[in-house]
Amino acid sequence: MSSPQMPPWLQEQIMKLQQSQQSLQSVMTQKQHLEMEKAETAKALDELKKIADGDAVFKQAGTVLIKAKKQELIDELEERAEMAKTRVTVLDKQEARLKESLKEQETKITEMMKGGSTSAPPAEDNPRK
Repeated sequence: MSSPQMPPWLQEQIMKLQQSQQSLQSVMTQKQHLEMEKAETAKALDELKKIADGDAVFKQAGTVLIKAKKQELIDELEERAEMAKTRVTVLDKQEARLKESLKEQETKITEMMKGGSTSAPPAEDNPRK
């Protein structure tokens, strides 16, 4: 006795759900990296602000250190922090939309499976209507 095949329309919905899950994971990973970047930038700014104005400061450019002006580095780090903050805000919104979409997809799949139909999706989901 073989197990019944999953209907193609249900397979398609499950594939869409998996793609949404992967997108959500990607957004969350990007957000985590940005949060780490924000924390590192904030720490660098704190340390830089402790240094006297006349002291020598350097910035890393690849594998070398280059002498720079303290205020220029502060401005650069503040801009980087602001950019990271903005990108995190965008990713937060993306994450919320993806989570909502996932909920809707899961509900739709659950309803389809409860319908018990193995040949065609419920009438409202049938694109050939």
